[in-house]
Amino acid sequence: MVQRYQSPVRVYKYPFELVMAAYEKRFPTCPQIPVFLGSEVLRESRSPDGAVHVVERSCRLRVDAPRLLRKIAGVEHVVFVQTNVLNWKERTLLIEAHNETFANRVVVNEHCSYTVHPENEDWTCFEQSASLDIRSFFGFENALEKIAMKQYTANVKRGKEVIEHYLNELISQGTSHIPRWTPAPVREEDARNQAGPRDPGSLEAHGPSSALGPALEAVSMDGDKLDADYIERCLGHLTPMQESCLIQLRHWLQETHKGKIPKDEHILRFLRARDFHLDKAREMLCQSLSWRKQHQVDLLLQTWQPPALLEEFYAGGWHYQDIDGRPLYILRLGQMDTKGLMKAVGEEVLLRHVLSVNEEGQKRCEGSTRQLGRPISSWTCLLDLEGLNMRHLWRPGVKALLRMIEVVEDNYPETLGRLLIVRAPRVFPVLWTLISPFINENTRRKFLIYSGSNYQGPGGLVDYLDREVIPDFLGGESCNVPEGGLVPKSLYMTEEEQEHADQLWQWSETYHSASVLRGAPHEVAVEILEGESVITWDFDILRGDVVFSLYHAKKVPRPGAREPGTRASGQLIDKGWVLGRDYSRVEAPLVCREGESIQGSHVTRWPGVYLLQWQMHSPPGGVACSLPGVDDVLTALHSPGPKCKLLYYYEVLASEDFRGSMSSLESCTSGFSQLSATTSSSSSGQSHSSSLVSR
Repeated sequence: MVQRYQSPVRVYKYPFELVMAAYEKRFPTCPQIPVFLGSEVLRESRSPDGAVHVVERSCRLRVDAPRLLRKIAGVEHVVFVQTNVLNWKERTLLIEAHNETFANRVVVNEHCSYTVHPENEDWTCFEQSASLDIRSFFGFENALEKIAMKQYTANVKRGKEVIEHYLNELISQGTSHIPRWTPAPVREEDARNQAGPRDPGSLEAHGPSSALGPALEAVSMDGDKLDADYIERCLGHLTPMQESCLIQLRHWLQETHKGKIPKDEHILRFLRARDFHLDKAREMLCQSLSWRKQHQVDLLLQTWQPPALLEEFYAGGWHYQDIDGRPLYILRLGQMDTKGLMKAVGEEVLLRHVLSVNEEGQKRCEGSTRQLGRPISSWTCLLDLEGLNMRHLWRPGVKALLRMIEVVEDNYPETLGRLLIVRAPRVFPVLWTLISPFINENTRRKFLIYSGSNYQGPGGLVDYLDREVIPDFLGGESCNVPEGGLVPKSLYMTEEEQEHADQLWQWSETYHSASVLRGAPHEVAVEILEGESVITWDFDILRGDVVFSLYHAKKVPRPGAREPGTRASGQLIDKGWVLGRDYSRVEAPLVCREGESIQGSHVTRWPGVYLLQWQMHSPPGGVACSLPGVDDVLTALHSPGPKCKLLYYYEVLASEDFRGSMSSLESCTSGFSQLSATTSSSSSGQSHSSSLVSR
């Protein structure tokens, strides 16, 4: 497996020329970097005008590894070849390095660049990326990988300190300014010589950019990058590898989720929740982004208005900040009639309210960060259990609580900084036994539990809250959080009202999720009554690769007729149907890869039933079949084989309204997908389609 490292943009608040003078002091030896034993110049060349200076060095690095490993390898130091291309005219230094020692067993590539800051020409930016591929190493591959990455990240941190050391040394010696390069006057004789034949292998023949490969050109400055000062100021202290994971995951999101991506602090929470394991964090974050899109969580704070009954009887609210500046949320669970609330407003309303609290918590953390000038990424919850009894262990209520915990754990990781549980009664261990298995271990470490009056005095709440912030019901000064109380039974919903409310919440979901098994495609039937209508679609591939197709059928497929505008889904195409006789393909198959977001439209030519189909993509060499047999379907359903998942939305529009309706499509409200460009209707008698893939 190839290990990769990508640094943030590190900024030196000094001109490029002065930074280059400090950089040159690192050679041929550098006492500030003990593992750097020395270097020698292998080749050196300059352009005729002196603007470009190319140096190739051989650098020796001490192997900082256990003695046994050094003895087995038979080396005490390794050799790297470094190529530097310094362009005084463009004010850039591009560096490429690779290992010569054990090159057939281990491949190390490093790319660095010094460039002028895009917003301040008197500042210098530095970027660094590297890759490590250990193919074989005497059975010590894992050990070598850990040692190499540990040593590399330590040297990354040391590198900036060394440059700053030499900058300070230059300034103390009176060198605080170095003039920029200017071209020397070219004499007529020199001009004739330069115009003559050139050596095809020389620097002059190829120009400065050809001295390095495409990988080095890719490290030049572009927009929307993270710099180290921003990370330290707004996100907190991160190790070099943690910075690298953040940058890599952020870059992947920019590539695959065109348009809006999550904020950096949001991405960082998912990395922390998975201990900065890049693949696990990416999977968790992608599932959460799809969940947010499906349930329109991005719009929750703008659209959610809790019912008056909930505002009166829900005993929770925000209350200033804790001693560390985190927003403080108080929840008087013991005083809250959870059973009554569920019967009066329903589980879905309670869940929406809990989600709105978490959304508001993230917003308040951002406000605290701006107010205090230091990163605040989590909030504190004070949970008062005075009054908790067996009524709170009502089975449907506990089930709903577990569901809420699961949703919050999956989609708001690392947002809870501390949970202060006070006045825990004897029944609390029973509740804790039920819910603790569903709470992440990292989250459980943040719980502080006080029984009785142990929260008073030293070691209690005063260690985490200022005295004026402690609520009045715990001996403080004031608190405006509702007191809760029993919900009158006259406010309970009937069973019919409860079922109707749950159905409304389910139908309010814009996007639908589906699973695609091998041999069991997912199909959606859309009945078109008018000849020229427009079917639009927007779907995300959450897992696996699928093939998307659009068919037109002459008759309504199973499971029977549907009212226009409603959807029939599942596997609908009958086994006995023949392509070209019973149904026809009107959209060419489109292979959709995992992580892609697909948007498109089709102007219908005939009335009838149109089938949107997603089936698992067969690998090259496999034969795809759009009509699997019953045995294939049963095998797919009962086998633990691969499964694809997707999130989709579609809409049917009148042809003449298509252009004006594009801006009102539901997918426009999604925070993490974009619609394709507006597509005009085709001429009469012809169908028109378009599709956009966001990678």
